[in-house]
Amino acid sequence: MKRITDIVLKNSKLVLLFIVIGTLASFYSIKNNFALETNLDTYMPKEHPAFIYSDKAEEMFDIRDAIMIAIENKEGIYNQQTFQKIKDLTKEIQKLEVVEDKDDVLSLYTADNIKGSEEGLDIEEFYKRVPKTKKKFDAIKDAVVTNEMVHKRIVSEDGNSTLIFTKIKDNSFTEDLYKQIVEIAHKYEGNGDVVYVAGQPIVEGTMAILMPKDMKKMFPIVLLLIVIVLFIVLRSVKATIISMMVVIFSSIWTFGLMLGVGVPVYAPSSLIPVMLIAIGVADAIHMFSHLQLQIQKHSNWTKEELIKNMNSEMFMPVMMTSVTTAVGFMSLLTSDIYPIKYFAAFTAFGVMIAMFFSLVLIPAAINVVGLPKAPKKIEKGEEDFFAKHAKGFANAMVKYKAVVIGVTVLVLLFFGVGMSKVWINSSFLARFPDEDPLVKTDAFVNANFMGTTTVNVILEAKDKDKFKNPDVLKLMDKVAIEVDKDNEVVGGGLSVVDFIKRMNKVLNEDQQKFFTVPDNQDLIAQYFLLYEMSGGSDRLWLVMILKRQICSFN
Repeated sequence: MKRITDIVLKNSKLVLLFIVIGTLASFYSIKNNFALETNLDTYMPKEHPAFIYSDKAEEMFDIRDAIMIAIENKEGIYNQQTFQKIKDLTKEIQKLEVVEDKDDVLSLYTADNIKGSEEGLDIEEFYKRVPKTKKKFDAIKDAVVTNEMVHKRIVSEDGNSTLIFTKIKDNSFTEDLYKQIVEIAHKYEGNGDVVYVAGQPIVEGTMAILMPKDMKKMFPIVLLLIVIVLFIVLRSVKATIISMMVVIFSSIWTFGLMLGVGVPVYAPSSLIPVMLIAIGVADAIHMFSHLQLQIQKHSNWTKEELIKNMNSEMFMPVMMTSVTTAVGFMSLLTSDIYPIKYFAAFTAFGVMIAMFFSLVLIPAAINVVGLPKAPKKIEKGEEDFFAKHAKGFANAMVKYKAVVIGVTVLVLLFFGVGMSKVWINSSFLARFPDEDPLVKTDAFVNANFMGTTTVNVILEAKDKDKFKNPDVLKLMDKVAIEVDKDNEVVGGGLSVVDFIKRMNKVLNEDQQKFFTVPDNQDLIAQYFLLYEMSGGSDRLWLVMILKRQICSFN
């Protein structure tokens, strides 16, 4: 270390120039490569078995991210104004570039109304033109209430809200699209109608907006607090400025490298600057505290002697604390979650860069701008304020050691009990305050409809026509009912069974007792044929692939 210190002192200006150039290059990298990643699918490794099959299922069943727009009218949605808004909003959403097909937008205006007729099975819209009479509205309301495929799924149980469910193209959600969706939705508010926007893409879009805002707020606040603490501890403007250069430069270098190698900013990554400032400033405090102490003790030493003494004496403490801290972060590399891995690797890098700056930048800067102002010299018999209180604290710990040990044990037991009650909450909405509009919207949709989060269960069989087998379909129905029964986190399900039960009911004079899976396999096969011949949408085939004997319910 002595040799390195000699080189730094001999070429102090060159060292500072190198660090400044590196900082500017890192800042350029940040400016040109800055990218946020809020897509939750990118958080886990693609080679994980769950994701491999998930990708396969998404391809087979066209499972894509969905945006949910809910319209609420506390007087009821069955009126001309609200129905017109449902129609107009549906059509406007269908025209978006991210919507591949009109059938990707499901609303009361586009939903299939499966019903029986003299000819057999009829599948038509609930309405094409907005009704003008109460009689027609009552007819639509009756059709909705008696249709298990729509009631509580697209229209709430109380009839005061309805849902527009929109699937978008893969990897097409952007912050601009988020703003466009919100702008379109809010355009239809007013006159008693309230519009809510929810769904995973909306959560991701909100995060993409809030993360930069949080970083812009956090960074200056942390810097200000650290500056105040540094000045109180070091009592030197010069020492405070140099210390802040260490933590700011290390943060810029870390983010510059991360973005330069193509790693975007994830939610955990936004904490890296705050972590580096809090950790890196400790090294600078150690360095300057030792330097100021030596200035007091050896007022006859030259600037060069003081710097060399500071580096030689503080090299091991600074290095050991930095290395152990970096190793601690590196242990997080065992995580399967990519953002945690990146957070670990780049925070560890930042800690080591902060150590490098502490041992190189601080000596070089002091050599160029001069020694910091030394604290007031303590006369013989006097004690420094901090030393005096630290000594009193230490004496108290020794004098009352039994009490200290007892309190420590009680504290450990208390927190040990608390640790046993820790639970995992993977919901990204839990990171938002309860009063946030996004949280309220999500709660509204969850309370009035099936929910905002979908779990897809894929069933696969090798035998031909397995999912036309009544026993298999009844077993699926039983599973869905059992999962939904008395389970607060499950809002409901949708599978091929629901289509079969609905068709069986309407083809038997709409009698509720026929809302079951028929026992005849040939009859079930005929229902599939009738559905296709009646001009039904592709929504049935989104939950069943007959040729491959694969079935999905969610």
